[in-house]
Amino acid sequence: MKEILFSKIDNYYDEMVEIRRYLHQHPELSFQEIQTAHYIKSYYEKLGIEVRGNVGGNGVVAKIYGTKPGKTIALRADFDALPIQEENDVSYKSLVPGVMHACGHDGHTATLLVLAKILHEMRESLSGTFVMIHQHAEEYAPGGALAMVEDGCLEGVEVIYGTHLWATVPTGTVQYRPGAFMAAADRFEVTIQGKGGHGAQPHNTKDAIVAASQLVINLQQIVSRRVKPVDPAVVSVGSFVAENAFNVIADKVKLVGTARTFTEESRDLIEAELEKVIKGTCYANDCTYDYTFFRGYPAVWNHPAETELLMESAAKVAEVTNVEEAEPDMAGEDFAYYLKHVKGSFFFTGACPEGITTPYPHHHPKFNINESAMLIAAKTLGMIALDSVAE
Repeated sequence: MKEILFSKIDNYYDEMVEIRRYLHQHPELSFQEIQTAHYIKSYYEKLGIEVRGNVGGNGVVAKIYGTKPGKTIALRADFDALPIQEENDVSYKSLVPGVMHACGHDGHTATLLVLAKILHEMRESLSGTFVMIHQHAEEYAPGGALAMVEDGCLEGVEVIYGTHLWATVPTGTVQYRPGAFMAAADRFEVTIQGKGGHGAQPHNTKDAIVAASQLVINLQQIVSRRVKPVDPAVVSVGSFVAENAFNVIADKVKLVGTARTFTEESRDLIEAELEKVIKGTCYANDCTYDYTFFRGYPAVWNHPAETELLMESAAKVAEVTNVEEAEPDMAGEDFAYYLKHVKGSFFFTGACPEGITTPYPHHHPKFNINESAMLIAAKTLGMIALDSVAE
């Protein structure tokens, strides 16, 4: 069975590349993926595979039924793009100004579509049911996963797996991690209101820029002095806006940042401590403030037994030269919502472009993947699927 699966994946590699490049040329932003969803749904319809569109928004779910009894396993791929102007000089460069697949989601989609086609061809000899979840809006909270779960995409599913093509990891490497793998990703906004005035007369003002500058520094004490040292956390300010002329003292400054945590205890602590530090800093500068904490995706927590099966399945793929445990990653992923409802595991498939020693990171205008990594992702997911339903 494994040999047949792997042979078919090899034979359909050119189609996988063709799909990936088409999607790369026609990216759509989160919650706007109308044409991409139509493309995915049409692909399944042409193959005669049961498919449902508009799942939780723009999501698509297909089901493939083996002829023998077995477990129901779900595999997931996301398909939204990012608001980035592509700078790659490639034949399949994005045709949409200011929008780019800069995170590998085009590759995820191509991988899952071709794998589904192959499982459908093999269905007479397969056990169990395979649920293919094509998810919209992973990049932008509240994301698409939660809405798809609420719309029944996991109905009957016993286990779920997903992978992310990871361009900063060597091609041939599969990275796993039981337990906490990717962080909860939250956002906060702070508006400090002072009293503006002439730059030459600071004594008549309440300088919002000075207060906000102190706040940026003071916020760094939350992780270093409030959070337990053994519990990883991040508090970062990414935006600092005060729109004034050079000789005007600002009356208002807006800060936007992110908090990343692995435990709900640290998540609650940081939300509360942020406001304490904001309140104290503004009091010392005689300013007022507005503060909002937006909860994003929870942490990705991989189930140990399912992660063990992933490791065993990945080791059966000849192109996988290294199966290693990854460090916890502070990036966020709404795959976390699936893992709160059913057991499963999320992993990285190395996709560093060939001949590149320092690859461009995800979300960079020159981001790209080694397309051969899609072969590895398809074979690993396919092997996981076969091993899961056979248990």
